[in-house]
Parts: sequence; structure tokens; C-alpha cells
Amino acid sequence: MAGGVAHDPVSRGLEVLQRRGLDATGVSITISDPRLPGNPLLWVNPAFTATTGYTVEQSVGRNCSFLQGPDTDPAEVARIRAAITARESVTVTLLNHRADGSPFWNRLSIDPILDGDDLVGFVGVQTDVTAEIVAATERDAARAASEAALARETAARISLQSAHQRLQLMSAATTTLSASLDPQTVVDQLVDLCVPQLADWVFVAETDEAGIVVRVTTRHHAPEGREAELAEVARVYEGRPLPQVAPAAQAVLTGATVAVADLTPDRLAPYGRGLTDSVYARLGTRALAAVPLAAPDSTWGAMVLVRATPHAFPQGDLEVAADLGRRAGQALANARRYTREATVAETLQRALLPGLPDLPGVTAAAHYSSAVIGAAVGGDLYDLMDVPGDAVGVVVADVAGHDVDAAATMGTLRDLVRAQSWATPAPDPAQVLTGVDRLMDVLHVPALATAAVVQARRPSADQPGWTLRYANAGHPPVLLRLPGGAVEVLDPVRDLLLGADPARPRRVVTRVVPAGSQLVLHTDGLVEQPGPGGGPARDLDEGTRRLVDRLRALPPGTPPEDVVEDLQQLVVQRLDDTALLVVQLGSGNLSG
Repeated sequence: MAGGVAHDPVSRGLEVLQRRGLDATGVSITISDPRLPGNPLLWVNPAFTATTGYTVEQSVGRNCSFLQGPDTDPAEVARIRAAITARESVTVTLLNHRADGSPFWNRLSIDPILDGDDLVGFVGVQTDVTAEIVAATERDAARAASEAALARETAARISLQSAHQRLQLMSAATTTLSASLDPQTVVDQLVDLCVPQLADWVFVAETDEAGIVVRVTTRHHAPEGREAELAEVARVYEGRPLPQVAPAAQAVLTGATVAVADLTPDRLAPYGRGLTDSVYARLGTRALAAVPLAAPDSTWGAMVLVRATPHAFPQGDLEVAADLGRRAGQALANARRYTREATVAETLQRALLPGLPDLPGVTAAAHYSSAVIGAAVGGDLYDLMDVPGDAVGVVVADVAGHDVDAAATMGTLRDLVRAQSWATPAPDPAQVLTGVDRLMDVLHVPALATAAVVQARRPSADQPGWTLRYANAGHPPVLLRLPGGAVEVLDPVRDLLLGADPARPRRVVTRVVPAGSQLVLHTDGLVEQPGPGGGPARDLDEGTRRLVDRLRALPPGTPPEDVVEDLQQLVVQRLDDTALLVVQLGSGNLSG
């Protein structure tokens, strides 16, 4: 390709959305640099200036301690200093002061920003929780005055939902709900936060743009023996709109929490979807609060908190639930947007990968998956083709990078490898890689890549086995699985990457293998995985040993598609794109 490669519109759009999101959020966010004297602030968002009254000019360049005053708890300040020294995360609640001197309660979460092992900054998330503190104090006073008149169950509930626990709950929610880009994980974390802290049981009804319930997630504080009832709740609500008279539907429609106390079977009937009284009785359904899962521009369903006692939800609990709903709604919006964009990008990646042809004498299976973290497209490549000399060409490669530029370079590399494989006179794999390397230099292909090329000449009357020729440009080694199940590394020595030094000579290895052997080619995403039991993480040699052990454990005669399916289990975390190709070399003179 001539000139530069266009910037990825998806990545650029995401960067703009992320920056706008940081500016638009109502949560105060700061970034400081511990490498500078005093760990000064480098950046504050508009929510910080609105909350504190300090302008950007008054804030940037100063340590965030200027918000403290003589009545700020020194023990909490000491916790912050200790965490910063230890490069650890910390969450505290401080009495801070605005620019006009007025005090406010500030829940502050500080997390280190690491670049490898280097500490490059701290990010602070600050929330004004003055209303929660005051409300909690008032609720505690009211609780103490009426405790003697409350039933034993209500007293236990109120004790469980003390103001301190609410603060802990919201502190955990600050980081928990925004930590995942998987919608189901976000909902699972939400229900774990709510049960039993806010409810005896909960169900979350996620809806699509048309208002159809696409998934119901339930959680009970004592699920043993109630699995059938929880499954029945999910069954009757999934795949249909929420009943219009249901509190959940009203919460979605109005964007406000809807609470109902003193529930009876008759009051539940209009929106109970035919569930029997015994189902509600077994689960414990006497009061509920339906909370919308709302983001600024969309609502993704409702969360229904349910209690076994008929008493109304305290106002403080409803405020906490509403805050959780807003956080979960925004997290779901982010997760669904990411999932949608990742699906489109992965479809693009798969379109760039070739389909496996039906070649005489070989059977093959392949798998590709993109990384979940980071961009969903990358430069992983596999290919299978006929080549001159009655042989089969097998290729796997990995272009550096995880974006559309890498995917585009991968497509170029695939075409270069195919063209060089059919050059005249017929080249061996080392000559193929050398030719590709020179063309990348001539065409100014701006990338480094690893690659492994195998040419397997079919059996003949003079040579009953398959003759392999193999060259490796800095790629993980190709594995050979013999018909009896033994596994060997075809060649543990690797030459330079493509794009590093076009003039450097490359080596070719020749080997004759029996019919029925399998070639296993892969990219590093398959093997650079955290080891079992806390073993070495992302270590290529250790990962290759685990791969060899898993191949050896397979029964002799396992077909390529089953080998591919089994080896996918090595990917415990999708930290990188993964390409896997298994080629079985058949028997006899199959050139036709």
C-alpha cells in the first residue's frame, strides 16, 4: 500500500466518546502525577470544578489535599498517604471543603495507573455523599426511636441496612459496575451487590430497543430449594414486553423508582404472568421496589428488589437502589455498545481470513477468536493452499498490533505469501519468507510480523511418506503430532521477524513424516496464558509445554476439528487474538 493507512474510525470514535464521557459524567474525576514533586493534579473534569467550586486553574498543579480542613479525619488522610506510598487502591470518606469554605462529605476512590511496572499516575473518583451521610444519620435516629415497636424481622432488616453498610455498598459499586464490558457480568455484579444487602431476592429484566425482555437474571439470598421458582420467573418474562401495569414497566416508562408495600396475591395478579401464589410465597414476595436501569440516552430494563416482609422500603434504601440502577444502566450501555462494535469488527476480521479449501490428501480445521480487551481486530492469519511440486502450503502469521491497520496489513501479507509461494522456479519456505520480506521493504509495508511456512509434498511411489519443508520467522514453533500420538516441536529455532532485516538469510528444515501425521500451527494468543495454579503468566515456553501436554493426552486418530475444539480450552483469558490451524496429512499418492 502506498502512503499511510487511514485511522480506524471505530477506535477514533471510541476515544472521542471516552473523552466526552469523562467530561459529561456527574462524577468528579482527577488525575495526578506522582513523578512530580507533591504528586500534583494534572487534570480535573468539569464535575470536579462544579462540586468543589475550584476552577481548573486553581486546581491543576496542586496536591489534592487543598480540599482538606482542620476537621478532616487525620486517620483517613493517613490511609490515603499509605496507599499512595504502597501504590495501592484506596477508598475513603472525608469531610472536605469547597472554595467558599462550606464543608461536604466526599467519598474518594484512588487507583494507581501503571505502565508495566512503572507508576505513571493516580486517578481519583470523588462523589459528594453529604446527602447520604445526613440521611443515614437521620434514619439511625428514627430507627432508635421506633425500634421497640418494630417486629423482630424488621429490626433485623434495619440493622443489616445500616448507614455504614450503605456507604460500603456504594463504595464497592463505584468500581465494580464499571469494571467489565460484558453485559451479563455487569448484571451478575449488580445482583450480587443487592442481595442480601438491599433485598431478599432480586430479578433483573434486560430489554432491547423494542422493549422486549431479552434476559432475566435472578438471585435469592437462600437459593437452595428455590431454583425451580427462580427459573419459572425467568421463563414467564423472557421474550415478551413487561406488563404495562407492572412496577418494572412503570419504572422504565417514567425513569423513576416504583415501590409497593403490603403485597398480596390479588395485588400481584395483574402483572404476575400467571405465576402461582406458592411461587411467590416460596420466594418471599411482600414488598418490592422497581428501579430503571437508565443511561442518559437509553434505558436497558429494570431491576426489581423484593422482600419477604410487607413493610415499605426505607427512603435511604430507595436512594441507594436508584443510584445503583443509574450506574448499572450506564455500565450496560457501555458494555452493549462495546459488544456491538466488537462483533462488527470481528466479522471484518473473519472476512479477511481465507476459508479452508478442499485439497486432495489433507483434512483441516481452524479457529479464530479476537481479544476481548482492546480492539477486536488484529493481524492473525492462517492459510492453506496447493503449491508447486504436488505439495500443500500451510501458513500461520501474526502482524504486530490489534487494530484495523494490523488487519489490513495482514491481508497484504496473506497476498504476498500466496504470490511468493507460486514464484518461478518453485521456492522453498525460506525463499518464500525472504521474498515476502523484500516485498514488504519495497512496498513500505509499515509493520513487523511473525510467520511460519510449511510445504508438505504428497507421498509418491519413491517416497511413501510426506516430505516437509519448514521455515520460521520469529513465530511460535509448529508442532508435529505423529499417528501414534507422540508430539514433537518441528523446529525449536526461529529466524528474524518479517520486516526486521530483509537481507538476512533464512533457513529451511526438511523432514519426512508418516501419513496420518498432523501439523498444529497457532499464534501466541493460544499459549501466552496465565498458568494453572498461579503459574507463570503469558510465558511462551511454558504455554508451549502446556500445549504439547494437551496434544499428547488426545487419543490417537482424533480428527482435526476435535483437536481444534480441545485446544481452545487453553484460552482461559482472551488477552490476545488467537488463530489455530490443524492439518492432517492423509495416506497414499493423493495428487490425483
